[in-house]
Amino acid sequence: MKKVSNIIWGVLLIIAGVFFAIDALDIAEIDILFDGWWTLFIIVPCFAGLFTEREKTGNIIGLALGVLLLLCCQDILSFSMLWKFLIPVIIIRIGLKLIIKAFSKKTDKQMVKLDQGSNTTSAYAIFSGKDLNFSGQTFEGAKLTTVFGGIMCDLRGANIEKDCVIKTFTAFGGLEIIVPENVNVVDNTECIFGGVSNTTVSATDTPTVYISGPCVFGGIDIRNNMP
Repeated sequence: MKKVSNIIWGVLLIIAGVFFAIDALDIAEIDILFDGWWTLFIIVPCFAGLFTEREKTGNIIGLALGVLLLLCCQDILSFSMLWKFLIPVIIIRIGLKLIIKAFSKKTDKQMVKLDQGSNTTSAYAIFSGKDLNFSGQTFEGAKLTTVFGGIMCDLRGANIEKDCVIKTFTAFGGLEIIVPENVNVVDNTECIFGGVSNTTVSATDTPTVYISGPCVFGGIDIRNNMP
């Protein structure tokens, strides 16, 4: 999965470099800062996520939104029409998520029970970045909030003796959770125009780390090793 991601980003960077070179050498006139250039920050990550992440629905919607915004910036479509359709789509998306969650096997009563009275650690990254390392510590859960920021939570050296919960809230940010290979991970996150990648290896007869929370226009990466 990581190899595919590197290839995709490598190709995209090469293409971008070629365009910059053509413009700098005056081989052809290329308007790099064209109308709606900022939509590429939505389109490119969502396009890459289609090939690198298991959860593809959020990336598909994000890609479609980015393309529609680009078309509006190019005066091919009108913003008024886009906003009229965007709000119903968001409402329907949230409704479908709630229905799917209600019937999903991921909804675990044990997770709700664990969430009550756990000795958790709270961390916030708002327009900033934060690294958390629980090496040598007993880990019983955490609450991680990222808003236009990023958190890297390293649990590889932590003592996880029983099932625990990591509650997350990710909005326009990124969250990395690295867990040891001797635990099981259950992903209960909810994506709304976001993406979650869980590449951990399932373990048996070991403590379970439940990860739960919304991911809105953001990304969550759950894995066993450093990139």
